[in-house]
Amino acid sequence: MVLFQRDLRLADNPALAAASASGLPVVPAYIWSPEEEHPEPGGASRWWLHHSLSSLCEGLRRAGSPLVLRRGPLAEAVTTLCRETGTVTVHLSAPADPFGAANVRALTSALLSLGIEVRTHPAPLLHEPDTLLTRSGTPFRVFSPFWRALLASAPPSAPLPPPDALRPPAARPLSFALEELGILPAHPWHVKLDRWWSPGEQGARRLLSRLGSGVLTRYSTGRDLPAEDGTSRLSPHLRFGEASPRQVWAAALEAVARTDEAVPFLRQLAWREFAHHLLWHSPRMLESPLNPAFEAFPWGEDQTALEAWKAGRTGYPIVDAGLRQLWETGWMHNRVRMLVGSFLVKDLLLPWQEGARWFWDTLVDACPASNSLGWQWVAGCGPDAAPFFRIFNPVVQGERFDPRGEYVRRWVPELRGLPDSLVHHPWDAPHPPKAYPAPIIDHAFARQRALGALRTCSSKRSQFGPVVSRGSSRYNGSERAG
Repeated sequence: MVLFQRDLRLADNPALAAASASGLPVVPAYIWSPEEEHPEPGGASRWWLHHSLSSLCEGLRRAGSPLVLRRGPLAEAVTTLCRETGTVTVHLSAPADPFGAANVRALTSALLSLGIEVRTHPAPLLHEPDTLLTRSGTPFRVFSPFWRALLASAPPSAPLPPPDALRPPAARPLSFALEELGILPAHPWHVKLDRWWSPGEQGARRLLSRLGSGVLTRYSTGRDLPAEDGTSRLSPHLRFGEASPRQVWAAALEAVARTDEAVPFLRQLAWREFAHHLLWHSPRMLESPLNPAFEAFPWGEDQTALEAWKAGRTGYPIVDAGLRQLWETGWMHNRVRMLVGSFLVKDLLLPWQEGARWFWDTLVDACPASNSLGWQWVAGCGPDAAPFFRIFNPVVQGERFDPRGEYVRRWVPELRGLPDSLVHHPWDAPHPPKAYPAPIIDHAFARQRALGALRTCSSKRSQFGPVVSRGSSRYNGSERAG
């Protein structure tokens, strides 16, 4: 048996390759058990997972052994299926997170008690999350030395090809129909997400092949410009294992003439590895700040402001464009994610966990490790984070990274009639668009309030670094950051 989890592909799947090479019948299985995941999948993730499983079902059917779909609990469902099929060995990928590892330990114990062998294969990462350590044998807390250690380690091995064919069992086990599992969310995400994405291994392969069409050669600058198609958009495919990190690493090196052209992109892949490394060693990072000084931070509570932020109605165009892109497509440009996050935690002084929960439900690439690390980075409370006093000015950032306002006009149609010089601060127009809200907070006031809140944590100030005031002019860009 091959147990699929977050490795929903046929190519470069060590567990599937080993099962196929054994010469025994292969029973591919997926167990839907959201209650055992931490946290449970959000709405956009459920939409992606449903369609990814549909793609996997078709791929395995063509390979000769259709996917068996069951409901959890995991240990109970797998042991039952093993009894039904006479399975003697279960192959699976090692989990990349501590919560999945706990589930696999319980499953392994149940299977071994029945005399069934369990063979775990490399996790869907470039390296197992506990293998890269500092010289003193401790986990890394800062990305740059982690990146250097990754480069100094053995390079990723070549990706495995998909098996030519799978030997099916003599009789196919009973399986739920995909629709019977009830994976799709209550909110009809599929109505709009179908326009933007092609979940599954084939969709991942198309994006991998696109790396050579110019994405990487302009990546170092293009990835910061949200109006351009300058990113790979592979993140949801990596999240669900439709593409492996080894495949992405190899495709990046193959796509460019010089290795150094691929470095900015490979660093992003390494940042994903770093997120899993941190989560493996610090599971509490999903809910709690990794910098303990922030346990005492005086976060506010303003449900009206939070709902305006979620809806993209803050009155700051670059922020609102990002949040509307998220709601429409299930994805947000990475540069804009930083601006949106900074606005929530620093302008509105709302806890980063609120933003993490919203992203978890609405992002198709929602990954526990990357989501929590991203929010802790922007909130300044992670182990390797932007300092809290780096407060992005949404107007300056909009003018810098969307100078012609193309991104804003695409997602905030109320502002399409404004000239480039006003699109990022429409309140200065002679006749501001009535359909677009005024700013819900004054940025200069919000910045000073945030710095004041930081000072209240004086008992552990050294963990924040120096508190620096950089001026308070409302839109003069004196606090230019990032």
